[in-house]
Amino acid sequence: MADVTIYPRIGGEDAVAAAVDLFYERVPADPQSAGYFTGVDLAVLKRHQRAFVGRALGSGRPYTGRAMRRTHSGIDVSSEDFDRVLGHLVAALELTGADAATVGSIAGAAPLEPDVVARPWAAAAVGRGSFRRPVPARP
Repeated sequence: MADVTIYPRIGGEDAVAAAVDLFYERVPADPQSAGYFTGVDLAVLKRHQRAFVGRALGSGRPYTGRAMRRTHSGIDVSSEDFDRVLGHLVAALELTGADAATVGSIAGAAPLEPDVVARPWAAAAVGRGSFRRPVPARP
């Protein structure tokens, strides 16, 4: 978990909600990331993301959603896409007024890439088959 002082330092629940809202305006509008959100209920996703980010930043409230690895299994997320989406999160935090030191603390607080980025050999090893959410072709 992140330094518990981050949550109040960025403005608590209101700031997390604003950052998540901006994040979900930016990511589905990005042609490189939009395909991951086709058919996804963004209202539900925002609610889960607010709880997850709040917990990670020290809100003290429980996060009862699925683990990142389970949530992203079956989705062909590349390292490049992970970095792109992380960039949108950083931008959303900056736009909501978080200073550079705080953004750096947040970006480094939860190294989730191994749980999000597709590892085809891992999916096969646990018998998940080959389902992959369709994403648009990359130029």
